[in-house]
Amino acid sequence: MHDDRRIVEDRLRRVLAERIKPAVYSSPLPLTVERWDVPGEPVPVAEGLAATYGPSKAGERWGPAWGTTWFKVTGRVPEEWKGRTVEAVLDLGFQRNMPGFQCEGLIYRADGEAVKALNPRNDWVRIADAAAGGETVELFVEAAANPIVNTPQTPTYQGDKLTSSDRPLYQLRRMDLAVFEAEVWELVQDLEVAGSLMRELPLEDARRWELLRAIEDSLDALGVHDIVGNASRARAALSGVLSTPARPSAHRISAVGHAHIDSAWLWPLRETVRKVARTASNMVNLMDDHPDFVFAMSSAQQLEWIKNYRPEVYAKVKKKVADGQFVPVGGMWVESDTNMVGGEAMARQFVYGKRFFLEEFGVETREVWLPDSFGYTAAMPQIVKLAGAKWFLTQKISWSETNKFPHHTFWWEGIDGTRVFTHFPPVDTYNSDLAGAEMAHAARNYQEKGGGSRSLAPFGWGDGGGGSTREMLARAERLKDLEGSPRVTVEKPSAFFSKAHEEYGTKAPVWAGELYLELHRGTYTSQAKTKQGNRHSESLLREAELWAATAAVRTGHTYPYEQLDELWKTVLLHQFHDILPGSSIAWVHREARETYARVRAELEEIIAAAQSALAGEGDVPVTFNAAPHARDGVAAGGAAPARERTGGTPVTAEERPGGGWVLANGLLRIEVDGRGLVVSAYDKDARRESVAPGEAANLLQVHPDLPNHWDAWDVDAFYRHNVTDLTGTDELELSESGEGRATVRVVRSFGASSVVQRLTLRAGSKVLDIDTEVDWHESEMFLKAAFPLDVKADRSAAETQFGHVFRPTHTNTSWEAAKFEICAHRWLQVEEPGWGAALVNDSTYGHDVTRTVREDGGQTTTVRLSLLRAPRYPDPETDQGSHRLRFALAPGATVGDAVREGHWINLPERTVRGAGGTVAPLVGVDNDQVVVEALKLADDRSGDLVVRLYESHGGRAHAVLSTGTPVTSVSETDLLERPLPDAATRELSADGSVEVTLRPFQILTLRFARAKGQ
Repeated sequence: MHDDRRIVEDRLRRVLAERIKPAVYSSPLPLTVERWDVPGEPVPVAEGLAATYGPSKAGERWGPAWGTTWFKVTGRVPEEWKGRTVEAVLDLGFQRNMPGFQCEGLIYRADGEAVKALNPRNDWVRIADAAAGGETVELFVEAAANPIVNTPQTPTYQGDKLTSSDRPLYQLRRMDLAVFEAEVWELVQDLEVAGSLMRELPLEDARRWELLRAIEDSLDALGVHDIVGNASRARAALSGVLSTPARPSAHRISAVGHAHIDSAWLWPLRETVRKVARTASNMVNLMDDHPDFVFAMSSAQQLEWIKNYRPEVYAKVKKKVADGQFVPVGGMWVESDTNMVGGEAMARQFVYGKRFFLEEFGVETREVWLPDSFGYTAAMPQIVKLAGAKWFLTQKISWSETNKFPHHTFWWEGIDGTRVFTHFPPVDTYNSDLAGAEMAHAARNYQEKGGGSRSLAPFGWGDGGGGSTREMLARAERLKDLEGSPRVTVEKPSAFFSKAHEEYGTKAPVWAGELYLELHRGTYTSQAKTKQGNRHSESLLREAELWAATAAVRTGHTYPYEQLDELWKTVLLHQFHDILPGSSIAWVHREARETYARVRAELEEIIAAAQSALAGEGDVPVTFNAAPHARDGVAAGGAAPARERTGGTPVTAEERPGGGWVLANGLLRIEVDGRGLVVSAYDKDARRESVAPGEAANLLQVHPDLPNHWDAWDVDAFYRHNVTDLTGTDELELSESGEGRATVRVVRSFGASSVVQRLTLRAGSKVLDIDTEVDWHESEMFLKAAFPLDVKADRSAAETQFGHVFRPTHTNTSWEAAKFEICAHRWLQVEEPGWGAALVNDSTYGHDVTRTVREDGGQTTTVRLSLLRAPRYPDPETDQGSHRLRFALAPGATVGDAVREGHWINLPERTVRGAGGTVAPLVGVDNDQVVVEALKLADDRSGDLVVRLYESHGGRAHAVLSTGTPVTSVSETDLLERPLPDAATRELSADGSVEVTLRPFQILTLRFARAKGQ
C-alpha cells in the first residue's frame, strides 16, 4: 500500500510538471520585441516610454547587475482566437521559482498606466477575457536586472553597483501571445490542493487514501496526449473528494493576502521603491478580478513611496482601501527592528506610521504587524497600547533554534505590566502559498487546542515582494470547507483578531517579558557604523527638538517642523529590520553611512542655530546640557555660563610599580598595568574592588566567528571555544595629566588590525572613560571588551526602551542558556545587595554576561561588550576600516547611576559663545527617577509643549514637573498627542507645575497648552 502511495505521488509530480502545466497555454505566438537599455539609474516612466528602442528577441542576454532595460512588445491577436481567453506570457529569464530575489518587471500600457508586475510566479498579463480577434497588443516592460545574491554562506561583490559585474545576467526567454486554457488551469489547482493535503495527512488517516485514489483516477482519465480535451473528465474524477465538507470542529484559518517587502535587504532602497509599486499593481489587478480578495500592507514608508513616485498606482490603492480590499496594517513607519531602536524612536515609529494612515486613508490601525523582526522588546506592549493599537502579530519567533515557543495566541505582558493580545501564526511562515500541506500543518501545530480554534495565515510571495496570486486564491476557494483541512476564509486581520479575542481572550495564557529570538544574535553587532549612526541620530534628534523648542518659546526662534519631520522619517526608515541590524548588502550600508552623515550635519545646524538664539550676542562661553539630569551645576535641559569645574579632589597620576599607571580622584583609584589593562578599579566610598582577583578589565578579546548558516545575522555559541586575549602593547603612555583629568594611552596591534585606547579619569567622576579607535581588517572574527567584576550577580539589568529588562546570568534551563548574546542600549548593570557596577556606551548594543566561581569561593561576573564583527555575507567587507567606540566602567553604580551615566555619555555638553546668561529649562523634574525622554512643540503647530517622560528605576515614583513658560492647562495624551479619554484629570498649580505619580516603567505624555502670545 505504501508503495502505491509513492508511485501515485511520483506520477502526480511528473504529469503536473511535464504535461498539465505546459498545457495551460496553447497555440503560442511570438511577440515582436524591442529594447532600450537605461545607461544609468532607473528613469521616470515617461522617459522610458519615450525612449528610442532597438530590435531584440527571445534568447538575447540583457541586464548588467542593477541595470534596467525597457522592453516593448507588440503583436496582434489572431482572428481565429475569437471568443478565447488570451494572455501574454513574458519570461524575462527567471532562474528560480522564488520571486523577489532576481530579475523583475512592471508592465505598462502606452499611456503610462501600470498594469501588473512580472516575476517567476506571475509571468502573465491578460489581454482579453473573450477575444474579438484582431486586437493590437502593445505593452512596455520596465525590467530590473537585480542580481541573485540570496546565497547564504557565499560571499559576493554583486551586492553593490560599485563592485558588481557589468556582464549581462539574464537571457530573455519567452515573449508570447497564447490561449489561456482555463479548464487545464483549474485542473492544476485541483490536483495541487488534493496532492498537497494528501501528503500532509497521517498515513493511518483514511482521508489520505481517499485523496490518493481520486488523484489516481483523475490521472487515468486525463491520459498524457490530449490534456486540453480530457481536462474536464480529469476534474470530474476529483469533484467528489474536493466537495466533502470539513468536520464541524475543524480549525479555522483567516487567510490574509500579504507581501512582506523588506524596505532594504538584498537590494538597495531605490529598488524597494520599485518593488512596492510592482506588488501594489499586482494586488490591485488581482482585486479587480476577485472582489473578495483582501490584502494587508504595512509600512507607511512604502505607501508614501508609491504616493511620491507612482501617483497613478497610489490612486488605485486609495480606491481599494476605501473599498475595504487593500488594508493598511501595522501602524509603523517601517517594520523596524525592536531590539536596538531607542525609546523615543520606537514611539515615533507609531506616531509617523499611524498619522500617515489616518491622514491618507482615514484608517486607525489596531494591529501591530511585525512578522520578520529579530525578537521583540519587553517595552513593546505599553508602546503598542499608547499608540492606540490593541493586537500584535509576528512570525519570527518560530525560527528560534533551541526552544519552541509554547503559545500561538496569548497575552504578552511588558515590563510595566501592560498586556497586548498577541498571535503567532502556526503556519510558521509569513509567505504562505495556502497549500493544503501548509494549512494542515497550521492546524496540527496550533498550541492552544481546546481553548482557541482559529489562527491567521499571511499568504503571498514576500521578502522581495510579489504578493498573492490567482493560484493562491484558487486554493483558498477549495479549502474553505474541505474534509481533512482546516476551514480557510480570506478576511481582514481585524476580523481574525476580533473573533480570536472574543473566543479566547479571557482564557489565553500570559507570557511576561521580551520575546527573545534564539537566532540572529549577531545582528546586535554587525555593521557598527550603521548602528552608531542610528544611536547618534537619536541623540541629536532629542537635542534638536529640545533646543529648538526652548528657543522658540524663549526667543521666538522658528521651530523647524518640516525639517525635523523629514529627518525623523529618514532615521526611522534606517531602523528597518535589515538595515539597523546590519544584515543588508554593501550598497545599503554604504548609503546608510552617507545618509547618517547628512542627518548629523542637518541636526548640528538646527542645534547650533537654536543654541545661538538662546545664548545671545557675546563672547562668553555658555554650556548647554541636553541630558535629563543636572550635570556639573547645569540644570537638565538648560544652560549656564561655563566655568572651570574640577568637581572636588584633583586627579592624580603616578607610575605603578612593575609598569603602568595609577589614576585617582578621591572617588576611584584605577590601576593600569604594564600591559595597558585595568587590574584594579577601587571604589573608595564602598571600600571595595571592582575587578575580580587575578583578572584584568578592558581586556580586548577576539574569537573566530563563522556561524553555521547566516553570517551577518548569527553568532553561534561555539564561537567561545576559541579566544585570543590581546595583551601585547606597542605603546603605553600617560598622554594627559592635570587636576581636571588624566589619560593613559594604549596602542596594540593584532592580525592586520590595530587599536588605540585612551583611558581617562576625570575630576568628580565615578566612571573610567574608555575611548577606543580600531583600525579593523579582520575576516570572520569577533572583537569583545571584557570586564570581569568581583560581584555575585544573579541577573543583569539592560536598558531597553523606557526602562530596563532583567535577564538571569545563570543557565539553569535551555531558555537561559540560549540567551548567550543579549542586547542593551546605553547601559548594562550587574549587582549584588549593596553594590553594583555598570558599563555604559555611546553606540554598542551586543553584550554577554557570564559567571564563574573562583578558588577563593567568590564569584566573578564578566560583562563583555561586543564591539566589531567581520562576516562576509551579504557584505564581504563588513566593518572593514576605522571605528571609534566610546564606553565607560562605572564602579558602584546603581540602576539609577547607570541611567544617568548612560545619558551623559550619549549627550555630551556643548559650549557656545554668547551673552553669558543662564537658560532655564522649559520643564524641570524634581526626581531623577523620572526621566524626560522628549521635549518638543506639538505636531499640530499649536505651540503647545509636549513632554514625554517615564519611570526609569522600576519602582513607583512621585515627581513635580515645573514649567518655565506660562501654561494654561495640561492633559495626558497618547503617543500621537491626542487626549486619552480615560486619563485622570491633572491640575496645574498656580506656578504652572503639575504632580505626577508613575508606576514602574510607566510612560507618560503630557501636553501643556501655552498661554496665547507666549
